[in-house]
Amino acid sequence: MTMRTSFEVAADSRSTQGKGASRRLRRSGKVPAILYGGNSEPSNITLDQQNLMTLVDKEKFYSTIISLKIDGKSQPALVRDVQMHPAKNQVVHVDLLRVLEDQPLRLHLPIHFLNEASSPGVKLQGGTVSHLRTDIEISCLPKDLPEALELDIGAMNIGDSIRLSELKLPEGVTIPELVHGRDAPVVAIH
Repeated sequence: MTMRTSFEVAADSRSTQGKGASRRLRRSGKVPAILYGGNSEPSNITLDQQNLMTLVDKEKFYSTIISLKIDGKSQPALVRDVQMHPAKNQVVHVDLLRVLEDQPLRLHLPIHFLNEASSPGVKLQGGTVSHLRTDIEISCLPKDLPEALELDIGAMNIGDSIRLSELKLPEGVTIPELVHGRDAPVVAIH
């Protein structure tokens, strides 16, 4: 089975490392990055700053598998970390995880809360929604990776809450916290 990829990102191999080399790359419009994991050694690569800036604002970029084209060869990867410059709107460094079809992934997925305003606890009873979690760590194979978790809270009343164990997960997706007995609340209406 093939993996779904949402974005295609061009990359080039790089042989230079260190602070000076990274600064020169950034001045030339490139971003230093590293691709690690899988059964291969870590690879130092460069990404295009302009192309990256169009992607970093998209929530989906962080929770889907991207197709990384390194010197023309395609490699599935997952964005693990994006470091931004503290003063400029500029990416400083990117960490990417190599994805293998048969190895489970662990990552944080965003939660999209649906029907919040139409919930009886908010609309009729004057309650307030407390988002106790905005993302959840999940574990699954790459083929089962959802873009986000949707949670319909349209039937909640004041005093109601939804816990991790009550979430409806897609097939093949698990929450590692539940394995360790931590069934924390996700959302509540007060």
